[in-house]
Amino acid sequence: ESVILFLIIFFWTPPHFWALALFKAGDYAAAGIPMMPNVAGEASTRKQILAYSLLLAPVGVAPWLSGFASGVYGLASAALGAGFVWYAWKALAAPDAGMRNAKALFAYSIVYLFAIFAVLLGDSIAARALG
Repeated sequence: ESVILFLIIFFWTPPHFWALALFKAGDYAAAGIPMMPNVAGEASTRKQILAYSLLLAPVGVAPWLSGFASGVYGLASAALGAGFVWYAWKALAAPDAGMRNAKALFAYSIVYLFAIFAVLLGDSIAARALG
């Protein structure tokens, strides 16, 4: 169980911080901090964000697939993962929208992590209460 929770955080972290780095690239460059958009370029960063998001989606469902969460969690995590991939796709497919899509992905990533763990917690509490 702990390995799956670690993997959720592991695959969530890069798209979360790279989305932030996309719309704060100028600040990072001015401070001399080598974030991915400044080192590898925006296009490469957007592709990596999508790749990690595609890996995150099935990992997010893994607690249900491995049997330590219910189907309610499975459905919620699948929907949340699909949303994450959708925002990552928008950040890749429509870079001309300024940084609006990167900002939206960053905001959604915060909601995603909170929601997936809140649903997992609620699922665990419900399972214990129902015996």
